Amino acid sequence: MSYLVLARKYRPKTFAEMVGQEHVVQALANALTQQRLHHAYLFTGTRGVGKTTVSRILAKSLNCQGADGNGGITATPCGTCQACTDIDSGRFVDYTELDAASNRGVDEVQSLLEQAVYKPVQGRFKVFMIDEVHMLTGHAFNAMLKTLEEPPEYLKFVLATTDPQKVPVTVLSRCLQFNLRPMAPETVQAHLADVLAREQVEAEPTALRLLARAARGSMRDALSLTDQAIAFGGGALHEAPVRQMLGSVDRSHVFRLVDALAAGDGRTVVEVADGLRHLGLSAGGALEEMAAVLQRMAVLQAVPDAQDPADPDAAEIARLAQALPADQSQLLYTMVLHGRAELGLAPDEYAALTMVLLRLLAFQPAAQAAAAEKKTLNAPQRAPEHSAPAAPVTSAPATAAPVAPVAPPRAPSSTEAAAPPREAAAAPTAPPPQRSAQAPAQPVAAAPLPSPAQAAAPAPTLPPGRVLPVVEPPQRRPAPAAPADPAVEQVLGVPVRVPPEPRSEPATPPATYTATEEGDAWHAIVQGLVAAEAIGALVRELALQSQLVARDDGHWLLRVERESLNQGATRERLQAALQAAGHEVKLSVEIGRVGDSPARRNAAAAQARQKQAEETIQADPFVQQMVRDFGARIVPGSIKPV
Repeated sequence: MSYLVLARKYRPKTFAEMVGQEHVVQALANALTQQRLHHAYLFTGTRGVGKTTVSRILAKSLNCQGADGNGGITATPCGTCQACTDIDSGRFVDYTELDAASNRGVDEVQSLLEQAVYKPVQGRFKVFMIDEVHMLTGHAFNAMLKTLEEPPEYLKFVLATTDPQKVPVTVLSRCLQFNLRPMAPETVQAHLADVLAREQVEAEPTALRLLARAARGSMRDALSLTDQAIAFGGGALHEAPVRQMLGSVDRSHVFRLVDALAAGDGRTVVEVADGLRHLGLSAGGALEEMAAVLQRMAVLQAVPDAQDPADPDAAEIARLAQALPADQSQLLYTMVLHGRAELGLAPDEYAALTMVLLRLLAFQPAAQAAAAEKKTLNAPQRAPEHSAPAAPVTSAPATAAPVAPVAPPRAPSSTEAAAPPREAAAAPTAPPPQRSAQAPAQPVAAAPLPSPAQAAAPAPTLPPGRVLPVVEPPQRRPAPAAPADPAVEQVLGVPVRVPPEPRSEPATPPATYTATEEGDAWHAIVQGLVAAEAIGALVRELALQSQLVARDDGHWLLRVERESLNQGATRERLQAALQAAGHEVKLSVEIGRVGDSPARRNAAAAQARQKQAEETIQADPFVQQMVRDFGARIVPGSIKPV
């Protein structure tokens, strides 16, 4: 007897055997128990989550006859009657599975729907199961809409898809939709342990955890990987062989990386990256494991008691969570996620891995603070941009009056700059000028200490008026000239920018053509070929842009304006399309001026429709009222004919 893979051998036969889809099982079981049955079901979800399995169990529940042959619709099919065994083996005549990926046309769907008029032969219901229904064509969907909406009472539709966004809304509205979720790694691990216990295969919990994480929520993928791991490990599942088979990165490398990042040790980071290269481990797998560890660390930092005691790495992750700040863990997690997307852009994924790790090291808050401190210590001392220039030294007497409090330095105005030096020494004991209320206060700590000569000389008196803060340094933008009368406040006029009115595009010149008898016939023929999709691309352009100049029984002469359309292959394909449409002629094409072509006629008809649409809108009473009462206007180009 040939070996049966685990994914097929342990496919659930009843709703009770299904794992990870309790929300779907509960809804279907209650509907079957209460006899509240819908005529169409849609199951969505990723690969390997049980869409086809649920469909078969539902078909058995609808057609189960019971062990004694007197059973009815039930949520717990017996699995021993003729209907149950035939559905499990795939030979039940009233249960039809259609693979829409290979039977996606309207003919296949039509042949399936032709069976809907016949009542069931063996069972209670006919069940049509269409897998990957999103692969059907638009015509196929339209062909099944009416039957899907109002099928016979003995017919049930079951649709399954991995991409419900591609299913038309008209189909979704006719179905009862169930979304089968990806399974949690813990659920997959528990099911694998149960299957291997029945198979009497030795398995380590850490190996099962690796397989459950590699399955990505798919139970079928988990069972297939388990089959491969059993063969790779010689009949047993141990962590090291399973990790080698999957190419997973040992978490000890990840722990070393996180330790090195916490300590700012770049040498260890590069050594670990080179070690991963020598071991042939995946760079993407390393970043994936690192993201998982950082996620566990962030959870522990936020909720200290959220620890899984069964996890063998719990103690190490708890230690790293204490060694790394919470904000830094969040930053590293974000950068690792973005770094995985960059691996495919680099010529060498290990070089990209090294750059991601070095970036994690470079953007640490401690490294940034040290770099900022070093830059501050090494930067030359610069005078503040708004500090005043040194005042000229005057010969003040030794018995000068006590120095008044000196105001913080500021940039001199144009009036102060123009004052002669003798004004500063004219009144050595003059009180300091009062600061204007509009002048912004400067921090005292930022002002340089004045010299004794500067302290003895009081600041010149400010002219009356408004004092504005200096935004640009004097060497970059010269101060404005002083007004003629200092007592009069200077008012600067700011020009107001008015947005210009949108310029209307020049009107498209009207499309004109000179109607001819040959043009009428040629336009009708070309429109028929285009509508039937018999021509396309350059062949369609040749037909639309050409003019039928002359014709006889077996020869037609066309004229085009562009030499690029007069190609031998294009002309032959157009001639073949005409012959297929019933015109047994030979085509010739010449270059010349075209006055009557299907393209010109179509353009003229389009302009006529556009003009009629604009006239209709402009003549509408509501539009005229809006224009008259509210000053509304019609935006040019916004009117399109229907």
